[in-house]
Order: sequence, then C-alpha cells, then structure tokens
Amino acid sequence: MISFKKKILAFSFLLSAVFSYAEDLPHGYKNIMLGMTLEETKENLVKDPDFGYHGDRDVSLIPGSSKTLIETDAEKGLGSNFLTRCWFQFSFNELYIITININQNKMDYYSVFTTLTKKYGEPTTFSPQAATWKDDDVTMSLEKPLTLKYIDNKRFDETQNYSNVQASPTEVTREMFLDGL
Repeated sequence: MISFKKKILAFSFLLSAVFSYAEDLPHGYKNIMLGMTLEETKENLVKDPDFGYHGDRDVSLIPGSSKTLIETDAEKGLGSNFLTRCWFQFSFNELYIITININQNKMDYYSVFTTLTKKYGEPTTFSPQAATWKDDDVTMSLEKPLTLKYIDNKRFDETQNYSNVQASPTEVTREMFLDGL
C-alpha cells in the first residue's frame, strides 16, 4: 500500500510538471516566420492587413550589403489597432529579425509580459529594459516601452561574424582615432 506521504509527493510532482509546462518559442508572429525569403514575406504581408504593408515602397536595400529591410506602418491605413511600426530584416534574402512595435494606447507592457510568461515560462534574462526568452533557434525579447522582437540566432550570429570580418578602411581608421582618445 502506498503511504500518504508518497501520494502527496507524487501529486506534488505531477502538479509541478503540469504548471511548469511551457510552449516552444515561436519562430515569428502570425504568418510571418523567421527564415522566410523576401518574396515569401512580402506575399504574407500582403495577405495580412494588420501589418499595414503597402508594397515595394516599404522595402529598402541597405547599400553595399546583402541586407534588406521592410518597414511597415500599421497606424496609417488599414492596419491593426494593436500594432504601430514593424520591421523585417533580411540577410542574404532570409528573414532573420522581426521587430514589432505594439500600440501603447491599446496594450500595456505588463499584459504582454504576463501572457508571454504564461505561454513560454520565465524569461531567460530579465532587466528593467527587457525580458528575453531564448532557445537554440530563437531569441524572443519584449523591450520597453513595448517592442517585441524575434531573432533567428544562427543567422544573427552569422551576420555578426560576417560584418566583423570585413571592416572597411574607414572603420579601421575610426577605431584607431577612438583608441587614441
């Protein structure tokens, strides 16, 4: 016969397992996912008016790099009441950062933070400026005042390493100047 203490211990273990369950981190927001190509992202933005995407005029090529940026304005036009501006950053035609500004007149930091904590567990890091959840693939951060970011960790690291390898003569000279101060 199982003792009362063992039953309580088993029940406590089961209860903690149920309440500690957290979903995997999302790889994007709505139908926009990290890793999509520029064309796939544009097609999905057109289908979803919440982002306020207006077509190719929202797309910018960053001169001298393999980076592209889509900036949308959900406040102008038929966008969501909950979103303001959104940015979608590409490196080598692959979406690797999604930045979503949330309308502070319609939503508050605490509500978003509480919802994310319930779904994904306690943040990996927490500071007065941001709460961050991270796994092997994705970093999701909620930054103050009210910005939500999704970052493809692998592509972000590759981009950082790529940019560190190719410092221009101007950048090198700038660093030399700053070092001399």
